[in-house]
Amino acid sequence: MDYIPLSYGDVAIASLLVVVNGLLSLALDLGLERRLAVASARMVVQLVLVGMVLTTLFALVSPWWTVLTALVMVAFAGREVMARQERALKGWWAYGLGTATMLLAAGVVTTLALTTQIRPDPWYDPRYLIPLLGMILGNTMNGISLGLNTLATAAVRERAAIEARLALGGTRWQAFGPMLRQALRSGLMPIVNTMSATGLVSLPGMMTGQILGGVAPQEAVKYQILILFLIAGGTGFGVLAAVLGGVARLTDERHRLRLDRLGPLRKG
Repeated sequence: MDYIPLSYGDVAIASLLVVVNGLLSLALDLGLERRLAVASARMVVQLVLVGMVLTTLFALVSPWWTVLTALVMVAFAGREVMARQERALKGWWAYGLGTATMLLAAGVVTTLALTTQIRPDPWYDPRYLIPLLGMILGNTMNGISLGLNTLATAAVRERAAIEARLALGGTRWQAFGPMLRQALRSGLMPIVNTMSATGLVSLPGMMTGQILGGVAPQEAVKYQILILFLIAGGTGFGVLAAVLGGVARLTDERHRLRLDRLGPLRKG
């Protein structure tokens, strides 16, 4: 494939755009200049390290190192889900629920894609598994974090309505029905919006990268459609499992509301 190599100078020129954003933040007193600087530095360091790790993984093609890398990715994604909650669950549930549901959803969908559609040899080839898992995991993480946050916020806000339904003999699922549907819609809306806008409004990063790398547009389109379907499936499974788990945790076996299992409201 033909592609145009980039120098570090080319990347540095692009970084000037972030510097301009920081100056605008200072001029308009937005208070985002420090966050922009930290986020940019963190992104550069993380991607450079990832590039070094992937280079080693691609050379080794070891199932054990590939699985270990995938688990590390899931572990960090679980930390991000927990950090994005305004009212996180107490105890290990704050981390465990999001991590477990992401591992289940992203793992199943990634394995399905590698063994039925893409079919690399071997199927665990990190050149295919790691990028594919990363795309599915990132979007599933966003959906799960939005779904859980919406559920917890709605449970606190609608406490009286939930307890009234429970007092009238409703089950936990009936009492949480409106909040559960709201949380599911919130978690699924980003991928729905992405699929709706793809092509007419935006060209996704994977498709753009393939075209810049010399892949025929028709082939890039097929891969992008496949990836979006996989992301939608993983996000749907993950959000459903996480929200149902959240409802189960916020109630007990006697179908009583247990908001005491939620942590305090986080500021900022």
